[in-house]
Amino acid sequence: MHSLRDVAAAEARAVTSDHPVRVGIVGPGWWSETMFIPAVRSFGDAELVAICGRNLDRTTHFARTNAIPLVFTDPVEMFESGTIDAVIISTSNSSHHPLTMAALTHGLHVLCEKPLAMNPAQADEMVRTANEMNATCLVPFTYRFMPTSQYLHRLVHDGFIGKPYLINLRYYTGFARDGAYAWRFDLEESGAGVLGDLGTHWIDMARWLIGEITAVTCTLTHLVPRAPRPDGVPYEVGDDGANVLVEFANGAHGVIAVSAICHEDGPFGQSHHIDIHGSEGTLYATNDWIHTQQLRGARAGEPIAELPIPDDIWGSLRRDEVGHTYRDVFRTTDVLTRGWLAGIQESRTDVEPSFADGAAAQRIVEACQISAREGCRVLIDELHDD
Repeated sequence: MHSLRDVAAAEARAVTSDHPVRVGIVGPGWWSETMFIPAVRSFGDAELVAICGRNLDRTTHFARTNAIPLVFTDPVEMFESGTIDAVIISTSNSSHHPLTMAALTHGLHVLCEKPLAMNPAQADEMVRTANEMNATCLVPFTYRFMPTSQYLHRLVHDGFIGKPYLINLRYYTGFARDGAYAWRFDLEESGAGVLGDLGTHWIDMARWLIGEITAVTCTLTHLVPRAPRPDGVPYEVGDDGANVLVEFANGAHGVIAVSAICHEDGPFGQSHHIDIHGSEGTLYATNDWIHTQQLRGARAGEPIAELPIPDDIWGSLRRDEVGHTYRDVFRTTDVLTRGWLAGIQESRTDVEPSFADGAAAQRIVEACQISAREGCRVLIDELHDD
């Protein structure tokens, strides 16, 4: 006699290239329409068969607009239906853990948006369960895969800068400037404000480029007053920016600065800047999310100059506008959604960024919150699960 978990694990392992991966999405909306649906449809060996949302009328309209045959309003009903092999969870942060746990228990492979959970204990449980189920799971830390990031990673890991000394990462955008209510700033729904929303991207980037983070010292900003909830119920307001001093296991230090109250030009309304200094050289990466995708640097003692991104990294990606590059990366290459689907087809569980990466970022977010609240330096290894 097999338990539900035993059966689910067997079902997760059984998804192979014998038939297209049948995908469902929980969370109809702009992000699903922009990021996930085009990637699934361009993969070739995948079918988008179901969508689940809380409002039947809106979800039905979304399904018709995007030619999705099956509509659900209960995610567990979708998970139990036998119509999907894998699910994309694109919902508010508070639902990531319960939805992922339900999906895994029903034998599904899961792509779950970041931040992975509301706290490290939830994230760690998601990692353990995914491993038990032998499920192919992924967290979409998107910015790893932009050409500037790919070349930066190559140069760092090929020894261009030598021993890492210092990394500074800055992410500026303006979606918090108007002070409107949004669930992203409601800690009951989000768990963290901009620290969780943008900060997890840069925490992951720092770990990917330099290595494990061992300690943080953090301040959080609440500079723009936020409107009340529509129902008038009081809520704890999340941060609109974060400044984090980070220490790495290899001795390097760094600063992560993220803010959503900056005026940035262009259609994406954001800019990214990464500076890395080491014993043998320096690198500067800039992405203005308009036209500039540039890496500059030099070995120690040489003049700093542009380092053209190699053609093997660019591939067939468009280079004229950053928006075109971004769409091409995630809709036409086998990274993130398409990489996850390929992993499912090939029965691999080693796709990246992994749930373990998401859980590591979650632990650092909690350390930052403790540091900001208590005004102290926090060692990551000294944190305990809630």
